[in-house]
Amino acid sequence: MQSSMSLSLSLSSPLPTKANPSTPRSIRFCGLRREALVSNLTHRHRAVPPQRIQRSRVPVSCASTSSSNGSSASVKGGFDYDLIIIGAGVGGHGAALHAVEKGLKTAIIEGDVVGGTCVNRGCVPSKALLAVSGRMRELHDEHHMKSLGLQVSTAGYDRQAVADHANNLASKIRSNLTNSMKALGVDILTGVGTIVGPQKVRYGKAGFPEQEVTARDIIIATGSTPFVPNGIEIDGKTVFTSDHALKLEWVPDWLAIVGSGYIGLEFSDVYTALGSEVTFIEALDQLMPGFDPEIGKLAQRILINPRKIDYHTGVFAKKITPAKDGKPVQIELIDAKTKEPTETIEVDAALIATGRAPFTKGLGLENINVATQRGFVPVDEWMRVLDANGELVPHVYCIGDANGKLMLAHAASAQGISVVEQLTGRDHVLNHLSIPAACFTHPEISMVGLTEPQAREKGEKEGFEISVIKTSFKANTKALAENEGDGLAKMIYRPDTGEILGVHILGLHAADLIHEASNAIALGTKVQDIKFAVHAHPTLSEVLDELFKGTKIRYCVSPVTKSDIAIRLFTMTRHDTGHWMVISGIGPKAFVWHKFLREICRLTYCKLTSLPISEAGN
Repeated sequence: MQSSMSLSLSLSSPLPTKANPSTPRSIRFCGLRREALVSNLTHRHRAVPPQRIQRSRVPVSCASTSSSNGSSASVKGGFDYDLIIIGAGVGGHGAALHAVEKGLKTAIIEGDVVGGTCVNRGCVPSKALLAVSGRMRELHDEHHMKSLGLQVSTAGYDRQAVADHANNLASKIRSNLTNSMKALGVDILTGVGTIVGPQKVRYGKAGFPEQEVTARDIIIATGSTPFVPNGIEIDGKTVFTSDHALKLEWVPDWLAIVGSGYIGLEFSDVYTALGSEVTFIEALDQLMPGFDPEIGKLAQRILINPRKIDYHTGVFAKKITPAKDGKPVQIELIDAKTKEPTETIEVDAALIATGRAPFTKGLGLENINVATQRGFVPVDEWMRVLDANGELVPHVYCIGDANGKLMLAHAASAQGISVVEQLTGRDHVLNHLSIPAACFTHPEISMVGLTEPQAREKGEKEGFEISVIKTSFKANTKALAENEGDGLAKMIYRPDTGEILGVHILGLHAADLIHEASNAIALGTKVQDIKFAVHAHPTLSEVLDELFKGTKIRYCVSPVTKSDIAIRLFTMTRHDTGHWMVISGIGPKAFVWHKFLREICRLTYCKLTSLPISEAGN
């Protein structure tokens, strides 16, 4: 029997649209979880503090973009500012600009230089060095050049000019960030910021008197510093961290890199391109432990094995002694499990790339009863700071590396924007699984969401299956035109719903390609919808297009019961106007329409009821 549907409407006003002011506007999306939408439109089961939903200090329809940064009269309660941000890195900068846009009088306190780690000692100058290493690697690849019909003489480099390029880029970006805040009227207060009490911050620097300012809300955005394990002596010359390496004061013949994560892998790309031999020292049993295992194995084949790189896995660097008195750097290795000595190696230099530690000392957290956990400031999913008893600390937030949720510069900025959204009356929860990450080696690696083992573990725990789809860069026309066919893209998804759980890419411009997937996860787009998107040909974006089009969704249909083989009335009632419409269905697929109508009601703020025709009295 075929299903049939008839539709009759009785609406005197249009369904909610963007132009319809009656539509609820209290929720905004930037990587929001889908369940956040459903629960807030229906029962609001989530523990959203009422004051964050109801109060709005700034009119939503009128955001300030002038350079006045508000006025003293605009700050209620006698505070100096609506918002004070401690730390002017990428996270603090993003929060400050968004706050001013929303009309908040804002100040940012910085004890070092604007831009923080990312701009001055991290992702920005490192990309300058990686740009050089990429060019050098290509020019030295004689086979690659000949395949393109090019003849290139021996390539060389000027170490100081390379270092200057990195330093100049950092200076330029730092200046851009400073000028952007000044142009919008953000007050930049120089000094080390300390919270001295509720809604009160003291700042100052050596040789100058300290000052106190007050604010309705405070955001901690102090970032992180390189983590150096015990037993490692840093001299900044022969044993150094990424902070020192970015200065490129010299290029050692033999460099040991302790740690094979993002930082270590990128620096191995730089130093091997400039002529160094590299030895990785990794505590875990495999290199690149943070990557999807399949991507990690392929990366080892492409980025490690063909280059002048060897490695020791499953070992700790118990002690590292800098070079002195004519002796090289000495590294004492012990077994990671038994802690027994294994060997001592001697190298020209050692780069410590064992991660980063939160920079939260001296913040005065004890003044608001906050106890850090391994140095991290504890927060909830709204980035609100929790005290030693697990209770909320009013008006204090923490974003970025200092809270440890996801130690990426763009994650810090997204968290800062999320906090400002809350401060201006909008409930906003950031889905960290939608935030992409990238390693800028040659070729690049990028990822978003869960790895395959993580997805399988989640599926077993929650009772659903996962599917994996893969495609090679060798099947992409643009990659082959560049003679860059080495690479793989894989997607993990749910075949029953089409939900994207994770995407991992190794290949040409992988860091740029990942964003289509991350945005799909953020917006809750299913693969059965995005597979109809059109991608220009020939482009690298077709790598993802192949993934989407290759998915297979198994639509689950519930068993048909006698109650489904009947005429039913579905009434959809608008909550705001009370107007209603009636849809009748007949046949074994009536329940499918019922499910469809429930989704329509969710999107149009209607209430759905279903009655058998006999009960409807018609």
